[in-house]
Amino acid sequence: MQLARLTPYARNTICPPMQTAAKRPDMNAPPNTNSVTTPPGGDVVDWLTNGTRDERFIDNIFAEMCIRLQQAGIPLKRSTLHVLIQHPQWLGARIMWSDGMREAEIARVDYDVRERSEYIGSPANEIHDGATELRENLEQDSSLGRKHAIYDEMRAKGLTDYVAWPLYHTLGKRHIVTFATDRPGGFDDAHIAGLKRVLPVLALVSEIRVKNRLARTLLETYVGSHAGELILAGATRRGTGTTVRAAIMICDLRDFTKISDNWPRDDVIDLLNDYFDAMSEPIARHGGEILKFIGDGLLAIFPLSQPNACANLLHAVTEARRAMVALNERNSATSRAPLNYGIGVHVGDVMYGNIGSSTRLDFTVIGPAVNMASRLEALTKQLGKTVLLSRAFAELVEREFELERVGEYEVRGFSEAIELFAYQG
Repeated sequence: MQLARLTPYARNTICPPMQTAAKRPDMNAPPNTNSVTTPPGGDVVDWLTNGTRDERFIDNIFAEMCIRLQQAGIPLKRSTLHVLIQHPQWLGARIMWSDGMREAEIARVDYDVRERSEYIGSPANEIHDGATELRENLEQDSSLGRKHAIYDEMRAKGLTDYVAWPLYHTLGKRHIVTFATDRPGGFDDAHIAGLKRVLPVLALVSEIRVKNRLARTLLETYVGSHAGELILAGATRRGTGTTVRAAIMICDLRDFTKISDNWPRDDVIDLLNDYFDAMSEPIARHGGEILKFIGDGLLAIFPLSQPNACANLLHAVTEARRAMVALNERNSATSRAPLNYGIGVHVGDVMYGNIGSSTRLDFTVIGPAVNMASRLEALTKQLGKTVLLSRAFAELVEREFELERVGEYEVRGFSEAIELFAYQG
């Protein structure tokens, strides 16, 4: 079963690279034709319940389960597990195992899948619409069965029987599992009974792994990958944190209040998303971490514990400025005004940790160095410069980058004038 024409993606988007792998069963062992509950090497249901505790990733568990079902005498040729994840960029994932594979393949499912012909009328469509079982005899004439391209594709691969069931998670969430065989005559009643027997345990095992991954994804989405790792590791107590020396970058749009007052709401949201994409993707690509979006602004850090952190920040700025030029060209084609922005950059020690009320915390950075970056960003408009750097930051990159000395200026909140530099990128 196929939700869409899917594109493979990096394992760590839903299932990070395997760190510990459970011992694989011997694929050359003779099958047990008696019962799914007594295969060579152990009971499949018991293995799912008790033998998967040390395996983090559902794709590994799913592949091994299929191999064990084969050894239990069920003639599996192909199986898929479809899970809804609701990641910011994609709806879910399809995990597929085929005969002879020791590891399952993972492909992402985009949000617009339900508008495509690959999905409309598919087994997934029927399951999501409420079907509790789908069974298709692929040996019969195609004119007598359900009409969908996926069935013709399976017939062309020599498959003879196909079954799909919803996989129930808590609070009514429904995912999908499918099994197919090339055995003449398809699955018999004992095979179907054996497959049904594993479904409740597979639902429990998969829900735990999917929710663990979802928790990690949500944290990465809302607080960043590094902060997310710290929170998952237990750094959740208010007031806890550490001192980090970092390059700090603060970016803000110009005239956003005027834009938001005069443009339709949806256009403003699209504009902000395009602007944040242009800024954020280079930051992430060069090792920076975006700690927060504040209205039309963003705060990012490049910890100096990383090699070439300051140079990487300016490389990110260079790419972001090019992306903004391209965005403004696209906006001009639709009669939208160009977007102007300012970036302030400083380097120094910041307190990195949990700040907030007793029931609502924010994982962020604070300190005079952050305040300085914010003041420099505000000065970009006054001085007519897009990117302003402090002397402290400029000293760390001046041999590699061409900088323009702007002069010394009073900075609100600081007692001494600060020497500033502009960067054209």
